[in-house]
Amino acid sequence: MNKEEITALLEGVRGGSVSVEDAVLRLKMQPIREIGEYAKVDLHRGLRQGVPEVIYGAGKTPEHILGIAKAMRENGQETVLVTRMTPEAAALVGGELPLRYDPQSKTGVIGSLPEPTGKGSVVVATGGTSDIPVAEEAAVTAEALGNRVVRLYDVGVSGIHRLLSHMEEIMSARVIVAVAGMEGALPSVIGGLADCPVIAVPTSVGYGASLGGVAALLSMLNSCASGVSVVNIDNGFGAGYMASMINHLD
Repeated sequence: MNKEEITALLEGVRGGSVSVEDAVLRLKMQPIREIGEYAKVDLHRGLRQGVPEVIYGAGKTPEHILGIAKAMRENGQETVLVTRMTPEAAALVGGELPLRYDPQSKTGVIGSLPEPTGKGSVVVATGGTSDIPVAEEAAVTAEALGNRVVRLYDVGVSGIHRLLSHMEEIMSARVIVAVAGMEGALPSVIGGLADCPVIAVPTSVGYGASLGGVAALLSMLNSCASGVSVVNIDNGFGAGYMASMINHLD
């Protein structure tokens, strides 16, 4: 139950459509649900943080993901986001729950995407096509958390005119997620153009000296553009989540 649902519940009590007893019962529901010996689902995270728990699929069996997702859905969570989801897990979950799976970003959305409630748009930009899997993890995360997302893919600095042709989207964004591998220069360039926060995501794309994304990470950490923050290598989810938090600020 998230903050909006709590507010609606209390409005129902005030309006007489929900009894006090029913409201108390719903609020007293166990905040943590144990599933076997493998998971303790945090059912009140949406109330505490405004965003329900997200399932990190890496390392979990398909059966684990299905069990956790079912518990969340039974508690009233209409949209469940799963990251780093394997095709095998998607096949099992999709057989029992309404799943939209993207094999490129390995993200799964159970249920329907919410209507955008963010204040503006989240722009997700990539340096190259090879960065799209990480970018899509950020984009799908932002969409699942109630944001309008604009995608600008393959606009890296090796052909800067590609980026400059999208100045309207860049200047009208409320927050930008810039995803790049190789030397990781894209966030610095965007940071020098935009008047909003820029979240830099280094990817593990690149030849040997890129060191699996460490070179891009260090470049982004040393950006001379103000207003650029950096998440971990290939962490599209973390960038999309942070972008949503920024976009929902008053």
